[in-house]
Amino acid sequence: MSDGRKAPGGDGRKARGGDGRVLGTVHAEWTKLRTLPSTWWLLFAVVALTVLAGAATTASLTAGDCPVPADCHEDTVKLSLTGVWLGQGAVVVLAVLTMSGEYGTGTIRTTLTTEPGRVRLLAAKALVLCTLTAAASTVGVLGSLLAGRMLLSADGFATPGLTEGPTLRAAVGTVLYLTLAALIGLGAATALRDTATAVTAVLGLFYAFPLLAGLLADPDWQEYARGAAPATAGLAIQATVDLDQLPIGPWAGIGVLAAYAGAALLAGGSVLRMRDA
Repeated sequence: MSDGRKAPGGDGRKARGGDGRVLGTVHAEWTKLRTLPSTWWLLFAVVALTVLAGAATTASLTAGDCPVPADCHEDTVKLSLTGVWLGQGAVVVLAVLTMSGEYGTGTIRTTLTTEPGRVRLLAAKALVLCTLTAAASTVGVLGSLLAGRMLLSADGFATPGLTEGPTLRAAVGTVLYLTLAALIGLGAATALRDTATAVTAVLGLFYAFPLLAGLLADPDWQEYARGAAPATAGLAIQATVDLDQLPIGPWAGIGVLAAYAGAALLAGGSVLRMRDA
């Protein structure tokens, strides 16, 4: 008769086995993503588009735009980070391909046979994707701020230090913004499976939604729609001056974007669990 005691090390072996499976799934997803040439081209595009577009926008602000550049109330930090509007497009494409690429080639069946835990698979893809996106975004954001600081200082504009509170919040928040954008793309691709459909849907959400919000005739509805649009809400984190004029607060805007990301992953994960492949 059993005395209720467990074999020594039994729980430990089970825990180690579970941890090993999780790490194995993450390693497999990392191997798949890093061996695709498109991954590195898209990560390069994130950095290049963010820095070059931001530098071009910043360079367009000259001393002639302000009689006394040092007294100009232009948000130079937000201006330097304007390139994120283009960089997010490359992030979305990378995120969508992370999942839809396997459906396009048919390798998703092999993946699901190797790793039947579908939620674990999606979580592993999300972890690897977020790590790469955050790394590329950090390089792009720092490059944009440094380029903007150099260009604006040459024209006599006052530029805040990179470690000052508002600037640091804008930098960290922008990296978080791009990472959440990647999760939205991953969730959409998991639910829709088709690359073109998922990319169109997510880019429409980021680019068309704010434009449609601006077309609303009622100012109150327009303000509400701008605060609900993922791009305008999330990018409020970049503002360092005139925060009272924003449609939504910086961190509240990131919260809205996080809600979109959570909804996209929930939808994607639910569909992934219900269908055969």
